[in-house]
Formats: sequence, structure tokens, C-alpha cells
Amino acid sequence: MDTTSIKNLFKLKSVPIEVPKQETSKTEDTPKIEAESFEESRKRTYHESGYRDSSRTNGNHSTLSICLDAVYSKFQNEEKEMVEKQQKLKESYVNEQKNRETEIKALTVSQETKEEQLKNKNKEIENHQNNIETLKAEILDLPRNPEKHNVKATKGASTKFWIGAILLVPISLYLLTFYISTSYSAFFKSFDAKSTVIQSVLDAQALSKAWNEGLIEGAFVSLIPFVFLGLGFLIHMFSENKTTGNYIKLGLLFIVTFVFDSILAYEIESKLYELNKVFDSPPFDLKIAFTKIQFWGIIFAGFIVYIIWGLVFDFVMKEHKEKDRIKNEQEIRQKNVLFLLEKINVLKKEIEEILGNIGTTKELIIKTWGRIEELQNIIDGVIIPTKDYKLYASEYVQGWITFIGEKIAVSKTEKQTMIESCIETYNINLETVGANSDNQNLVYLSSL
Repeated sequence: MDTTSIKNLFKLKSVPIEVPKQETSKTEDTPKIEAESFEESRKRTYHESGYRDSSRTNGNHSTLSICLDAVYSKFQNEEKEMVEKQQKLKESYVNEQKNRETEIKALTVSQETKEEQLKNKNKEIENHQNNIETLKAEILDLPRNPEKHNVKATKGASTKFWIGAILLVPISLYLLTFYISTSYSAFFKSFDAKSTVIQSVLDAQALSKAWNEGLIEGAFVSLIPFVFLGLGFLIHMFSENKTTGNYIKLGLLFIVTFVFDSILAYEIESKLYELNKVFDSPPFDLKIAFTKIQFWGIIFAGFIVYIIWGLVFDFVMKEHKEKDRIKNEQEIRQKNVLFLLEKINVLKKEIEEILGNIGTTKELIIKTWGRIEELQNIIDGVIIPTKDYKLYASEYVQGWITFIGEKIAVSKTEKQTMIESCIETYNINLETVGANSDNQNLVYLSSL
């Protein structure tokens, strides 16, 4: 078997190595030729070494395995001495390492920012919790010390309110009774000689008698007390805003009420006068009415009580307002408490999210540092381009097989068996050093 046929046989057992095409200018032709010359010289050296080592061992494939290990060590040392080539091979790893270091800085800044955010949010939660405790204390203390919390309300307003409200009930009943009786007596009742002054003014059956006499009479007598109660309510309304206009309105209310009470007293006193007058008695008029004690008694029995009712009602409403003011302040603070609790819940969710981001960032930093260490190991070591080793190892084996084909005198069948054993040993070696056909572009790292 000649040298050409051996090379053809070996090529059938090898996988072609793809070399990227590069465009070069005419000025680069000379360096390219020199590079190609070095490569050819190196290939020839490996080929001759294979031929020579095969001659020493008579082409033994078991010995070939040991020799290929030595070839790999030799190739490794040669690659280590090629500083410029190593730098070029490591350039991508150096760039990646720089990028990873930049990424570490960015991740560290991000982590510090998130930790600062976490600190601020925890402090914000603490402030909210302190505010909540303060608000709760104010809610409990407001009824006792409203002025302490800048609330213009009288302490103990609730007790005064209930006392006034209780007093309003009997006074209101009195006014209802008085005005029902006096209005019935003044406008509808017929007096007789046996009627006393008290019986003429106050009639226990005034309401039922008025309704018996007719719908109009009954409605008038039943509803007229509420006119006075309404006037009393207006006293409170006008006294709330202390203006000149309201004081004038308040004075007019008192005058109207006094006049109306005077009319009731005049009508009743007129009926009593007509019942008791003699032949020479003058006609009843205001001059005579002003001289009658019962006239003034009827006026003041209604008017004075009406004023008292209005003042008590005004006092009760003011106390109720004081009580409402405290209650409103408590409700405002309670709403603030709920608002702050909602903010705390939102902040806690944000803190959980930040903690998750910090954990993720720390994992990325650890992972990136691990990759930087891997890259540093690659940079500190020797990069073995497996496709180059495969090229020169194949030259070595070709030299080995060439010797078998040219110099060993055995049968053709036995020679073919020896060659196939050598090729098998070669493929095993490629698998061992990671230079098999499936991973031609893989680089093998040996840390030295």
C-alpha cells in the first residue's frame, strides 16, 4: 500500500475541519504565506515523528496509544509557548471577564440601592406604627381633654346634653298643654258665671272638645303649640351666628311671640270681663287689660316658659354639637388609623418584593463571580484548540501508518488489520482529549 492510498484511507476515518474564510488584502499575503509555511513545516514534523516512532515499535497499535499521549503533551507545550496565539484564543474570555466584572459592579449598585429602599420602607413602617399608637391614644383621651388636642369642645359635654334633653321633655309637654288650653279658651270656649280664672285658662278637655266642635277647630288647637316650638327652634338657629342681622331677627321673634301671647291673654280676659261686667262698666280695651293681673299671668305663663324652652333647646343643641365635634375628631383619627394600616400593608408587600429582588441579585452576583473565576482559570491556563490538535495528531498517525505500509513485511490482510487497529487507537485518543468529530470547535483547557 503506497503513501497516497494510506492518506486516502485515513481521510475516510477523519472528520473534515471547517476553517472560516477570511478576506485579506494584498499587503497581508506575505504573513499568510509565512503562516502557511510554519503550518506545513509543523505538519511535516509530526508526520516524520509518527513514521520514526512507528519504525521503533514495528507499528504496534498498543504502543501508538502511549505515543499519542506524548504527542498531546508535546502539542500542549508547543501551544503554551505560542504567547500571541494564546492571547488571541483568550481574548474572548478576557472580554467576557471584563463584561462580567462590569455586571458585578452594576449588580452591587442595584443591591445597595434596594437595601437602602428596604431601610427607608422599614423606617416608614415604624413611623406609621408610632403615628397609629399616637392616634389611638388621642381617640381615648379626646372626651376627657379635648383642648389638649386643639379641639374646641367642652369637657363633659355628654352629661350636660342629657340633662338638658331631659328638661326639654316636661317643658315641651307644659307648652303643649298650655297653648292647647289657652288657644281653645281664647277662640272657641264659651264661659259661664261659674267658671273660675283657672278653669277659664286651663281646660283638661280642651283638645277633645275642640275636635268635637269641628275639624278646623281641632286642627287649630292641636297644631298651634308647634308654632311656638318652631319659634323656639329659630331662637337656636339665629343665635348660632352672632351677627347684627340675626340679633334683629331674634328680637323680632320675641316680639311676635309676646304679641301672640298677649292676644291669647286679651281674648280670655275679654270673655271673663264680659261675663262679670255691670251696667255701667266701660267697654273692655287694652287699658283695662293692662290693669288685670290674670292678663299678665297668662302672658308670662306662656311667654316666659317659651323663652326658657328656647334657651334650653339652644343649650342642648350646642352641647350636642360639642359632643359631635369630639366624635367627629375621633372618627377622623380612626380613619387616619385605617389609612395608615393600609399604607403599612402596601409597604410590607413592597418590602417582600424588594427582599425577593435582593435575593435574586445576590444569586446573580454569586453566579457571576463563579463565572469570573472560571474565566480566570481559563486565562491562567493553556487553551488547547482541539481542531488543531486533531490536524497534527492525524499527521502523526499517517506517518505511523505509512511506515506500516512501506516497511513491515506481512500479509496484506494482516497489514490492513494493523492499520485499522491504529486508526481505532487514534479515534480513542481523540475521544479522550475531547477532540472527537462531534466537538471540533471545543477548546480543551489544561490548568498549569
